[in-house]
Amino acid sequence: MDKLIIKGGVSLKGEIRIAGAKNSALPILASTLLTHETVQICNLPHLYDITTMIELLGCMGVQPIIDEKLNVEVNSSTIQDFSAPYELVKTMRASILVLGPLLTRYGKAEVALPGGCAIGSRPVNLHISALQAMGADIVVEDGYIKASVDGKLRGAHIFMDLVTVTGTENVMMAATLAKGQTIIENAAREPEVVDLANCLVKMGAEISGQGTETIVIDGVEDLKGCSYSVMPDRIETGTYLIAAAATRGHIKAKDTRPDILESVLSKLEQVGAEIKVGEDWIELDMHDKRPNAVSLRTAPYPAFPTDMQAQFTALNSVANGTGSITETVFENRFMHVHEMNRMGASIRVEGNTVIVDGVEALKGAPVMATDLRASASLIIAGLVSENETSVDRIYHIDRGYECIEEKLQSLGAQIRRVSS
Repeated sequence: MDKLIIKGGVSLKGEIRIAGAKNSALPILASTLLTHETVQICNLPHLYDITTMIELLGCMGVQPIIDEKLNVEVNSSTIQDFSAPYELVKTMRASILVLGPLLTRYGKAEVALPGGCAIGSRPVNLHISALQAMGADIVVEDGYIKASVDGKLRGAHIFMDLVTVTGTENVMMAATLAKGQTIIENAAREPEVVDLANCLVKMGAEISGQGTETIVIDGVEDLKGCSYSVMPDRIETGTYLIAAAATRGHIKAKDTRPDILESVLSKLEQVGAEIKVGEDWIELDMHDKRPNAVSLRTAPYPAFPTDMQAQFTALNSVANGTGSITETVFENRFMHVHEMNRMGASIRVEGNTVIVDGVEALKGAPVMATDLRASASLIIAGLVSENETSVDRIYHIDRGYECIEEKLQSLGAQIRRVSS
């Protein structure tokens, strides 16, 4: 199993290119099942989860063609199997995104109940009840969601009890080919949902309201092929900006979008960073100053993203003052705290809040990643530590960050991957 060895104490400086967004690419890959024509997807990130989704399509008899730039062409007309097996689903929860497309296009689907993440209960019952409201027959047995529909799915008025990104995406994809109009209330507003909707519209779907809490989809007879470029990854962008702020550095992130990161950029300004932005770049300069502690509360978009709180915990650990971070989206998302405390941080957990008293510097130690974003925060902690830090179980990080050690090396970090 690989681990990362980090020698801290270097300010990050330089330019990096941001990859395509995993959480946009996965549903867009699933959406290729909605048409028998070829869909070309560009700007896919080089990530384990993307490979798993392409493998899942392969299991169904769909053979995606990948070119040297990692653009993928998918033609699902060769599909033979309408199931997503547990072997693939257990490593990646996003596999559930094939449920809506398979059901609406082929009238049947079997998807294993998902695994893949240690962060609390992400309920799939919202997906199931919404599809049942559209006329699907669904049973959960032998660890599989077994769904079928007699004829076509019907449009329905669906109210989501909780804001769910994958739930919104699954219903939106199912509704594109359903009979009549579907209205999703309390829909997720995340930019990745908007990106999927824009891709579906390019394929001929009739969708309005994406990016608001009410999405309206008018079903059409069929969708056509298209070429679509996945949006940049806002979480990857934010992670590098926070790493630069924590190390008192100066970096420029290119091929990204400042408009989808406003809540994070405003917090970085509170930290003391000078932020400059262009249409597709963000520059952060700490002018060699120690960051100030910030307090924040996570909530669904456009508020502060849950996927960035662990990184800000790492920044607060070496900041001036005390900051509190409240997690309202997922439970069990503070597993990185114990590891940081082993590195000399002063962090305490009170319910769904962590209170961080900044210290001058952390001390390197062997630590273990527990989930994707927590592992990114431990790398940031390693970058601001004296001595050497080793981060174990980094397969978590490979699920969501493309070549993280190479990108950090290009910014001057002393970091290397070793096989243990």
